[in-house]
Amino acid sequence: GVRDVLFLYEENRCSMTYMYEYPEYLKIKLPKKTARRYPVYELYLYGEGSYAEENKNLLLTGIPVLFLPGNAGSYKQVRSLGSIALRKAEDVDFKYHFDFFSVNFNEELVALYGGSLQRQTKFVHECIKVILKLYRDREFAPSSVAIVGHSMGGLVARALLTLKNFKPELINLLITQATPHVAPVMPLDKYLTDFYTAVNNHWILKAQDLRNLTTLSVAGGFRDYQVRSGLAFLPRLSQHDSALSVVSSAVPRAWASTDHLSIVWCKELILATIRAFFDLIDENTRQITEDPKKRMSVLNHHFVRHPAKMFEENPEAFTELTGAFLWITVKASKWTYSVYNDSDGKYFAFPLASHRKSYSHVYCENSMLDTSSWIYGCVNTNSSMCLEAADLSWRAELLPTTKVVMLKLQDYPSLSHIVIQVPPAVGNKYTLGCEFFEEDSRTVQLPVTHLFSFGLSSSKILLNSTGLLYNVQLQHFNQIYQAFKIYIESHCQSLKERKHSVYRLHIPWSHEDSITVAKVPSLAEISAKLHIAQPHNDSSLPELNIYSSPDCQYEVILKTSLLQVLGQIVRFHAGSFPVYIVSNILLTYGGQLSTLRSTGQCSDFSLELVRTAKIYKVEPLISIVVFLQGFNWFREIWESLSLPEVDAAVLSSQDAWFPLVSLILFLFGTGIAYWSGVFFSTSLRLFSSLWLTLIRPTVLEKDKLITPRRLCGMISLALVSWTTCGAFAVLIIYLQYLFKVLKGSTFCICHSKGTSQNSSTHTVKAQSSMDSIPEATQSPSNSTTITEAVNSLKMHITVLNLFTWIVLLSLPSLIYWLKNLRYNVRLDPDPCRSTAIILVCILEILMNSSTSEVKSSKLLKIAAKVPLPLSVAMLAFGRMHLYRVPYFVTFSLLLHVLCCIV
Repeated sequence: GVRDVLFLYEENRCSMTYMYEYPEYLKIKLPKKTARRYPVYELYLYGEGSYAEENKNLLLTGIPVLFLPGNAGSYKQVRSLGSIALRKAEDVDFKYHFDFFSVNFNEELVALYGGSLQRQTKFVHECIKVILKLYRDREFAPSSVAIVGHSMGGLVARALLTLKNFKPELINLLITQATPHVAPVMPLDKYLTDFYTAVNNHWILKAQDLRNLTTLSVAGGFRDYQVRSGLAFLPRLSQHDSALSVVSSAVPRAWASTDHLSIVWCKELILATIRAFFDLIDENTRQITEDPKKRMSVLNHHFVRHPAKMFEENPEAFTELTGAFLWITVKASKWTYSVYNDSDGKYFAFPLASHRKSYSHVYCENSMLDTSSWIYGCVNTNSSMCLEAADLSWRAELLPTTKVVMLKLQDYPSLSHIVIQVPPAVGNKYTLGCEFFEEDSRTVQLPVTHLFSFGLSSSKILLNSTGLLYNVQLQHFNQIYQAFKIYIESHCQSLKERKHSVYRLHIPWSHEDSITVAKVPSLAEISAKLHIAQPHNDSSLPELNIYSSPDCQYEVILKTSLLQVLGQIVRFHAGSFPVYIVSNILLTYGGQLSTLRSTGQCSDFSLELVRTAKIYKVEPLISIVVFLQGFNWFREIWESLSLPEVDAAVLSSQDAWFPLVSLILFLFGTGIAYWSGVFFSTSLRLFSSLWLTLIRPTVLEKDKLITPRRLCGMISLALVSWTTCGAFAVLIIYLQYLFKVLKGSTFCICHSKGTSQNSSTHTVKAQSSMDSIPEATQSPSNSTTITEAVNSLKMHITVLNLFTWIVLLSLPSLIYWLKNLRYNVRLDPDPCRSTAIILVCILEILMNSSTSEVKSSKLLKIAAKVPLPLSVAMLAFGRMHLYRVPYFVTFSLLLHVLCCIV
């Protein structure tokens, strides 16, 4: 499944964008107050060549666009947009041009640390004010700014509207690229999840206020494994009709999936964006239009359905068909025509009266991919000619190799003829085709194979007529965990050269179509899987549209792809892996304490994991709670107890959950926990052996759990945590603990070797070995001492295993702190501070404890039983809130410490 997500996707079909002149970034001077408050952030203006020279005095006359980079993103990523916009402005002789500004966020890791998101949002607000001031005295001064946000930059742009003193009219257009709008990819701290909740709630509650803001979200498709496309779809609102979400594979003239970075420079996508920007200009104000309807129609034109014509706001309803062209009447229901070096223009007229009784639809295609009109509808034809006609080219749709139009005859009762225009074509070669058909004859239903068929069975259908278009409806294909391979085999009667076939997988409830172009005859393979599950109020069916070659037959074979099903599970739930791994380790830890209490011996980590980590101990209870939350009375009780919502219930409401996924993830967690335990033990043994060869083992002194020296260490690390960064203190205590365990492991290896030598030679142990036995555990039996040390070591290894995951989950804030150390010594806000102080105190005591103290404790019974309910709680409340995982582990370790004392 991991391999499917990370490696098995389509090749990169994007072209690189290039600068024709050297890119320059002019730093904009900010007001002193702003610069002092945000010393890390900067604002730049992009330029090239003579344009950059002209703008050095900041006498700007263009249309302002602000680019916001994402997680660890650079302000220089604006260059692809800026450069192509500049070239486009040159094409129109600078009648209009755009000024691209970019914010330098110091490449902060905002996807992993949410503490600076609010700061970034406030800085962007200040930048917008500064940008608009630069245009204050111009003839066509802008009153708003368009924003392009990549990744988390798109979320920061949406968050502007949550600021108290922000005026919504300051932004008129927002385009986001691969922005996770729905939820964070890795919810590693509370600030991140709270920020998301605030932004999404505001957009739902204040939807009416957002009507003047047009938002476009572009997702990268399956190549983007960092942000799955389902997260990039804006929350659906019935009254909010000024937002559009598309996947790049469905964008006309791009038709390519992009990875998380290439979405910024993918030439095909950047061209679509810049064309849309220029079409959005109002000729009167020379700024982006204030009309929200026009903005939406422009975005639909460039990002959803392109009619292979230049955008026109109000195209003329009727056109005069002029020119000395030859008129030819075609009465056949199916017609194809090849054009090559035709010097005369022609009009082909198809009378509709004879076809209306037998057929419901007419379909036409044209392989000449220019932007001129080519298909018309005649209202009445008195003679053999039609002088005035409705331009039906606006009903067409552009595909990679052809432009197509399908009309329902019933919708055009006043039309008497369909007219195809073929202009003189010198040096051009292209084909046209039209056919009338009954919809039922071209629509076939193909039930998809069951999830548990594992690809062993298949659904097949043979399309044996020779039409130009087929629609294969895929029944029961509506969930995100379904994934299929579709094979389309084409057979043709003759071997002559043919146009390519186009296969489109069309998902009616979201703009996530994917298009495949195949030679004929050939065998094409298409992957069918969803980014978004079918909404409950939608009954439409996904379709496979086959734009075929005439006189060819097509066979469609559909199979379940087990690898891609696993890939979908990883794609949607990889963020919750740490929860399942820690849950397994916590169950093992509880099992070890239980074994220690019953037998007096601590079992090995791997053996205990196999024995105790069972999904039936944790999952049924969560499933029962999720089921009961469907009832109002239970929900009321739950809310009265102030308990957070169960994560599985939230995922179910988003259609991203099904019962078996938890089993698969838990088993995956068991596997990772097992092998990480094996790796950890092996590494420890290896380093201990190395330690023994280099240094003589020191005496393991056993004294009180809390000594003045340890108390000083505890206070020092608590101060480090409070004054600098909690994660830093956690890392220090972790390394300290690791060193202590390494010493304990060395001691065990050394003395186990000594014991084995004694038993074989029947001699008394050397005094040097006796010296290194801990005083507190010296006993008549030497083996008892070693057993005690081994037991303690096993327990410490499990605690260290648990603690390793806490360190890993706190690493992002540590990296963020280290990166910003030159600006501020203290990380503020710090998601780990309070947890770190508690952990420092716990581990300072725990690393010096042994199992002999725990065994005799009255609290051991409780400490052994608590990890199970904690594992259940962790899986219930931690899957979408990873920052809660350390809380559960800390509580468990706190009980362990109390066992050492009481």
